[in-house]
Amino acid sequence: MGRATRRAAACAAAGLLAAGLQTVTAHAAAQNRIDLTVLVVDDGGPATAAIAAELTSEGTPYTTVKLSDPNRPTINAAFLSDTVNGAPRAKFEGVVLPNDNPFGTGSAEMTALATYEATFGIRQIDAYTYAQPSVGLNWAQNPGYIGTLDGTQGGVTAAGTAGPFGYLKGNVPFEDNDPNVSESYGYLATPLTTLPAGSSFTPLVDAPIPGSTSRGSLVGEYAHDNRRELVVTFVYNQYQQQFRLLARGMVDWVTQGVHLGYDQNYFAVHSDDLFLSDDRWSSTLKCTPGDVTCPPNTSPDENPIRMTPSDVDTLVAWEQANNFTIDFAFNGGGSADWESDNNTTTDPLLTKFLADQSSFRFINHTWDHPFLGCQQDVTVVPWKCQTDAGGNDVWVSEATIQSEIQQNITWAQQQGLKFDPAALITGEHSGLVTLPQQPTDNPNLAPALAAAGIKFTGSDASREPAQRLVGSTLTVPRYPMNVFYNASTAASETDEYNWIYTSKANGGSGLCETSGNSTCLSAPLDEATGYTSYIVPLETRIDLGHVLNNDPRPHFIHQSNFAEGQIAYPALTSILNTYKGLYNTNTPLVNMSETAIGTELQKRAAWAGAVSGGQVTGYRIGNTVTVSAPSGVQIEATMPTGTTQKQLLGSTAFGAPYAGTLSGWASPGAFQGSVTLTLSAANTPSGAAVVKANTVKIAPAAPKAVVPQGVLKAVPAGPGDTKRSKGKSLVPSSSK
Repeated sequence: MGRATRRAAACAAAGLLAAGLQTVTAHAAAQNRIDLTVLVVDDGGPATAAIAAELTSEGTPYTTVKLSDPNRPTINAAFLSDTVNGAPRAKFEGVVLPNDNPFGTGSAEMTALATYEATFGIRQIDAYTYAQPSVGLNWAQNPGYIGTLDGTQGGVTAAGTAGPFGYLKGNVPFEDNDPNVSESYGYLATPLTTLPAGSSFTPLVDAPIPGSTSRGSLVGEYAHDNRRELVVTFVYNQYQQQFRLLARGMVDWVTQGVHLGYDQNYFAVHSDDLFLSDDRWSSTLKCTPGDVTCPPNTSPDENPIRMTPSDVDTLVAWEQANNFTIDFAFNGGGSADWESDNNTTTDPLLTKFLADQSSFRFINHTWDHPFLGCQQDVTVVPWKCQTDAGGNDVWVSEATIQSEIQQNITWAQQQGLKFDPAALITGEHSGLVTLPQQPTDNPNLAPALAAAGIKFTGSDASREPAQRLVGSTLTVPRYPMNVFYNASTAASETDEYNWIYTSKANGGSGLCETSGNSTCLSAPLDEATGYTSYIVPLETRIDLGHVLNNDPRPHFIHQSNFAEGQIAYPALTSILNTYKGLYNTNTPLVNMSETAIGTELQKRAAWAGAVSGGQVTGYRIGNTVTVSAPSGVQIEATMPTGTTQKQLLGSTAFGAPYAGTLSGWASPGAFQGSVTLTLSAANTPSGAAVVKANTVKIAPAAPKAVVPQGVLKAVPAGPGDTKRSKGKSLVPSSSK
């Protein structure tokens, strides 16, 4: 048989196969099973890594195929689909590729993927690809743009708002954190004016093309050959704000709004040391008299910082204006000391907080804030643990820890202060590991917490980012904000900030040179303007990085920051206003208590363990979603509006509205072994597409994208930047 004859025979066979698929698919589309797992084909680049990180964060199961792995599975029909109980099964509900065709021209793997997507109605994300005709776009020229996108103001189109990005208000700003580093790169191009019959390209996120009146696509949907691709023409990493804004929508798009796991934006702020008087930073000594950071025998501060009743009025008004609740960690001993020092039986600050307590949440912070780890030797700086004759650390006793917890509980109950007795934050997170001096928990801490009925205790997320058990108590990691406990004015805050984050050559402590977690300021900040011009914008960026990362862990500052110069407000207001400028009202900040956060982290850990252990099974047949997990593990899911949970008798609502979808946790009903969800008819994905003979086309492999030197380097961590420095920060004073 000649070459031409063989080619004709092969085409005829392909036509017969496609015709057969058309018949089977049209007949059995409603019976197809779609497994709720995403396929990620990974080329090692930052874009696919970012999408994988989002799937991990959400708790969405996915399978990774690394293109560089010589032992990887071959992507063929058997890898992608099979039959279960006689019905066709799609093993993946969505596909993420590095670009539109990473396998090479004429690849059998790409042909298998394209056929699979068309057969089962599966969508594909091209994580980062060139603007080119094969993805429905003109080349990025006349008009078009190729280059750095730092500072670009992207925008969600009307189609994007009506589609996967409806939770955004409209703006998609690209970061420009360092003028000396190209942080993002990409292509802006217009859709082809002439597309094959039945094809369309719809921009979902676009931006102005420099030097033109046109706008170019950044994210668009290319519908062709019974397939749908999300075409992304800029490169990004998992930390960048522009990706964080779009990540939720990308996952919702590729899964057609039906997937396990969810993404929400959280922000909680703890204010420690309520009723105490916090020591004040000395700009002369460059330390805090009364604190262990000052040399021994330094005279204690004679003018500590403490809120007043009028400060509470200001705070209540601010909360009401911003629809936000602050959690106050209280020390009853501080109120008792104030009454003793002022020879009175009434503390006006306590009276005011009691009158306005419905505006706040309260957390036990121990009676008078002692260090509950090892016995500290403060005759040296830095302090060290005291040791006995045998060289063993001497620990604060279990009785002392219990007394500190219980005395504060009893006092609060006597005052009528409402709080959650199962939640705690020890002073300085003490009792837990405190490196380098105390590499283990105080062995007396766990039994004391258990005896007091403490279910959750705060920890420092810059030191221990993950939740863990301390006996029977779970930690709640908290992010320290660089708004220091010993500062109540912008000038004092900036002076201390300069000391910590300036090199010795520039008059600072040089800590920034040796910490390994941050960079130094190029020059000291102006004390009159540095707080608002530098510290607040940087803190806003860092904290929003946590907020937009599906991260419920709280942030913490101190009561002193609401006193005198009230420096908490510029930072908190900036965070909230920036958020409100980006998100629609259907996507509010989730502001939870310590116990609610601890419970959320606990459920996520159980779910993540079940997913990674292959113990979760989820699939959709028609409008019915079935999810099974180990006993006691709640399932986590995002579903379209109108979804209900089927019970043995009748049905109940599923989840809660968020970002235009329903999301939440669910457990099997009585006498049920799995969770069954029913999608509304209007929001059920269409299922399989009808495949017509010879309509599955494969675009040539995209040329490998070359990222110019410097693009997507990790942006240098600014002073105190914990977002890109693996969660660590300099904390000599801000984490008290």
